Amino acid sequence: MIYVYLFILGAVFGSFYTVIGMRRPLNQSIVRPASHCEYCQHKLKWYELIPIISFIIQKGKCRKCEEKLSLMYPLIETLSGILFALSFKIYGFSYNTLIMLCISSLLIIIFVSDFKYYIILDGPLVIFELLILITKYLNGGLKEVLLGLGFGLLMMGVMILIKLFGDKVFKRESLGGGDIKLAMIMGTVLGFKLGLVALILSSFIALPYACYVLLKNKGDEMPLGPFLITALLIVFILTGPINHILEVFYL
Repeated sequence: MIYVYLFILGAVFGSFYTVIGMRRPLNQSIVRPASHCEYCQHKLKWYELIPIISFIIQKGKCRKCEEKLSLMYPLIETLSGILFALSFKIYGFSYNTLIMLCISSLLIIIFVSDFKYYIILDGPLVIFELLILITKYLNGGLKEVLLGLGFGLLMMGVMILIKLFGDKVFKRESLGGGDIKLAMIMGTVLGFKLGLVALILSSFIALPYACYVLLKNKGDEMPLGPFLITALLIVFILTGPINHILEVFYL
């Protein structure tokens, strides 16, 4: 039953994180105005806000104007629920579960805000960085915190160098400040070596989407944050096997 509870909790948080990702880049309150239909401005009742279930019951339509609702909402709620349950499935009652919950939460917020507005919000980055550092302190003391901060700063340094190189080559801004700040969390969680692995992996994950953007002539900009946070989650989950591979190659 704990997986069911965690899935429900994750779906609820996923709905909340979607609101943050949709509203905060526009400097809108996450409280007011209350949740409403984007088409007819109908104020949603509590039974229209139940994650996933309300969408299914209403057949994906607004109850008042019957306009089709975006599939983004139930998909994100489902993804968030799965990630919350998966965190406990993989790590059980441990500090790693808390860290994976932080990464999963950031993943949802960044996916929404960066894909829609090309913005990675500072607030969630700071909050979850602090939560991760607190978790590291509880698990390993001040030494773990200092190591995490040091590796985080190193990863930020790498991203700044990549940005400077990219700006010079492309004669324009190649990376946003949010991507650089996100690298701080990558280093804090993974350390420097695995942080670099995640950075390289993010490029491969982003490649199909980059090709799609170019083929569809959708401009020359694309969000990097969703791919960075996805790579961070993958490397965090596969830390053991990846470390073994690196040892085989004496890295």
